[in-house]
Amino acid sequence: MKRLILPAVFLLAGCSHTANDRWSGQDKAQHFIASAILTAAGSEVAQRQGSSSVRSANIGFLFSVSLGATKELWDSRPAGTGWSWKDFVWDVAGAATGYTVWRLANE
Repeated sequence: MKRLILPAVFLLAGCSHTANDRWSGQDKAQHFIASAILTAAGSEVAQRQGSSSVRSANIGFLFSVSLGATKELWDSRPAGTGWSWKDFVWDVAGAATGYTVWRLANE
């Protein structure tokens, strides 16, 4: 997992079209909640496919964060609203929360 994070940060740091947004707002809550739900759902699907609890939670987390990064890449296109590190932070926070809640519910 660590091997994936560093290259992703370098790739995403070059986004030239960034958003000028705030840390709070309705869209930040939507990023957080959607990421938490996607993590839990991805974890549950992975577990039903036979993965261990830890592996399932990791799969769900990476699934959610990758969707958040893809959405921000879409926003960074010239016609988009711009890459938002703030949105991405809320995505990761939601994914971490979904990971934790799902793990607690499956112990």
